[in-house]
Amino acid sequence: MCESAIVGASLGLSIKGYKAVMEMQFADFVTCGFNQIINNLTKINYRWGQNADVVVRMPTGAGVNAGPFHSQSNEAWFFHTPGLKVVYPAFPGDAKGLLAAAINDPNPVMFFEHKALYRSVGELVYDDYYTVEIGKANVLRQGTDATIITYGFGVHWALKTLDENPNISADLIDLRTLLPLDYDTIYASVKKTGKVIVLHEDTLTGGIGAEIAARIAEHCFEHLDAPVMRCASLDTAVPFASELEWNFLPRDRFKADLERLIAY
Repeated sequence: MCESAIVGASLGLSIKGYKAVMEMQFADFVTCGFNQIINNLTKINYRWGQNADVVVRMPTGAGVNAGPFHSQSNEAWFFHTPGLKVVYPAFPGDAKGLLAAAINDPNPVMFFEHKALYRSVGELVYDDYYTVEIGKANVLRQGTDATIITYGFGVHWALKTLDENPNISADLIDLRTLLPLDYDTIYASVKKTGKVIVLHEDTLTGGIGAEIAARIAEHCFEHLDAPVMRCASLDTAVPFASELEWNFLPRDRFKADLERLIAY
């Protein structure tokens, strides 16, 4: 396969008036189509007003023992690129609604689908047509001790932690869309709880959590009762071996980090 050709053909279809929905076999392979996405899809509207009416679907993430070339979380690569929208659902219902919204959107949309959630998370999904608003987060739990901000696989880690520790009262925000981010929902929750932790599967350094933490520090500083915390994967390649992979991922470190934040 030639990912750059797939992206280029999708853009060509868009120029000819078609809606193009393409898929990378794995999100890791997007590097082979990186120039087409970063320099063509995102800038063609700025160059001559041409829509890049393309959705790029990408199976992403770890937790399936697929090793370093098939398990990366690379959403932050596109988070830094003006002209893109970045979508990352955690539930089937949101996936359907957000995909429909992405197809309706005339802008290029990077649509991340976590591989480990394909067969591990299920729910009833409406047969009829509907959309979920791009750029709108979902508050899954309400609480007062802290705000948990996460997306993708992290949503399910956070839900499990809260279910197993009913003494913890926390707002749980599922971002659903990473670009644009729903800062109104984030700021409202932080101002209510005064403590916030950002959980994501991506590696810590340069991750989306860093931008969220910086925005909270800039706009909600006077409401904070503790430093903004981040809980993320180790700054290494994704290991093959299951035990090492789960040590790499933040799932088993999250509870301790959350409790340390609340106790601050």
